[in-house]
Amino acid sequence: MLKTLIPAGYAPCLNLYDTQKAIGLLKRLFEDSLGGALHLRRVSAPLFVEASTGLNDDLNGVERPVSFDIPFAGRDAQVVHSLAKWKRMALYRYQFSVGEGLYTDMNAIRRDEELDNIHSVYVDQWDWEKVIAPRDRTLDYLKATVSTIVAVLADTQATLRSVFPQLTPLPAVERQVSFVTTQELEDRWPSLSPKEREDAWVREHPTTFVMGIGAPLKSGKPHDGRAPDYDDWALNGDILVWNSVLSHALELSSMGIRVSPESLDRQLSAAGCNDRRALPFHKLLLEGKLPLTMGGGIGQSRVSMYLLGKAHIGEVQASVWDEQTLAACRDAGVILL
Repeated sequence: MLKTLIPAGYAPCLNLYDTQKAIGLLKRLFEDSLGGALHLRRVSAPLFVEASTGLNDDLNGVERPVSFDIPFAGRDAQVVHSLAKWKRMALYRYQFSVGEGLYTDMNAIRRDEELDNIHSVYVDQWDWEKVIAPRDRTLDYLKATVSTIVAVLADTQATLRSVFPQLTPLPAVERQVSFVTTQELEDRWPSLSPKEREDAWVREHPTTFVMGIGAPLKSGKPHDGRAPDYDDWALNGDILVWNSVLSHALELSSMGIRVSPESLDRQLSAAGCNDRRALPFHKLLLEGKLPLTMGGGIGQSRVSMYLLGKAHIGEVQASVWDEQTLAACRDAGVILL
């Protein structure tokens, strides 16, 4: 079934070459500003990790990692889904202090991702993580960090518009963030699906942080899946913006304050994942040897797509698509990289 829909009358703001120039500029602008605003230093990150370490992320718990053996090392490896757990281990190994952090270019393969306008099997993110103090494990600290990231996004857009005036017809990033919990969304629209609730809210609140993802709601179902061993389900969320080109909410970032030993213990039991307690990463965390941290992933292609007014993520990244998607984009005059 075709999931790619190109809006009627869609025409990109930038031609192919200007799109490439704009992608390069916005990535440099955003990551430099993000690093300065959150006190982050750039580090190198792995494309794959050893399967036995437990460092790869499980996302919703059902996605299959791309796995392969390394004969001369005698090890099995997995291409990363994201770097949430690896980053926390890196902060421990590099002995970062409270208030310091890292960011990196994360490239991943999510083989089971459904393909549509905003999803690809290739994932590129700015992954970031910083050490925090026990007093910072609060919603206020989380909200302040979200507002800082949104300000970086808005500033990046302002500079892009000055260089590429063709982008000025696009709506400006709303700097005022609306904070709402997943339970508040369910209470307001119990008959809607989680994504429909997000659309209904973000349509009226163009920049939103939806909080509390992973734990079951009053209905008994979570708003969305979240692995039990990186975010604290009570202190996490997604940054969503209103995508005027596609007329729906667009998630740009998943982030949160990471699990403490206590919340990891609780969430592993709740998720039925007690077997992970024996993995090296989880043992260190449960023993209180890893630093308290917060962090997240910010989609590079999603941000590029949003700020450049693109209708399909393939206009800002190179990937592999099904024949129906290729035909739909070709018929609409949409050039995929």
